[in-house]
Amino acid sequence: MVGIRNLFKSYNQKKVIDDVSVEIEKGTITSFIGPNGAGKSTLISMVSRLIEKDDGKITIDGQDIMESKNNELAKKISILKQSNEIRMKLTVRELVSFGRFPYSQGRLKDDDWLKVDEAIDYMELRDMQHKYLDELSGGQRQRAHIAMVIAQDTEYILLDEPLNNLDMRHSVQIMQTLRRLVDELGKTILIVIHDINFASCYSDNIVALKDGRIVKQGRACDVIDKCVLKEIYDMDIDIKHIEDKRICVYF
Repeated sequence: MVGIRNLFKSYNQKKVIDDVSVEIEKGTITSFIGPNGAGKSTLISMVSRLIEKDDGKITIDGQDIMESKNNELAKKISILKQSNEIRMKLTVRELVSFGRFPYSQGRLKDDDWLKVDEAIDYMELRDMQHKYLDELSGGQRQRAHIAMVIAQDTEYILLDEPLNNLDMRHSVQIMQTLRRLVDELGKTILIVIHDINFASCYSDNIVALKDGRIVKQGRACDVIDKCVLKEIYDMDIDIKHIEDKRICVYF
């Protein structure tokens, strides 16, 4: 379980995370939704220790993340950031192999390469694994970065807007893959996502933020609610029920 208690973060005296507390269940997908500037990316960056918190406490399975060594934390948590620009000349396979660094320190063994192969197959990258990243489309590069995170084989996976640059087919493929990682392998996934319909259809729990504070948290069916969404986004959003899913209509 990820425990977040009374978390604060400010930039230039402006609070971007303001007294946030939430518990993330193990073996679930928890989506963080909200408008731009709500604090979603800052929050998960603090959970992964990429950004230093100002105050509060974050625990992973009861242990304060500030007491964990970097290499040990990297075996527990993996993260895909919004910006993943890499200036090195790398193939897809080489990039995915970086996910094994916490275990191999750059000297991959047979077990490491097996994890790399599994991740490449998960993301349907087998036919382009030897292509260089600069030869790929933005969506293909995004899938390669997600494969790297999968290869890291951590119990907790943090994804900051992983559907960036992806078309509809590959967005669905990635959300289905995340669902499989939870349902089949018992992973725990925290995802920052703008598409509230993907959040509605694939999440177990949703945390809705606005202006650095939690507006609503709970089961997807409780958060995907017309009144709740009005408070978050300041707009009227109709909700249709299609095959037991709540679909938001806001076009």
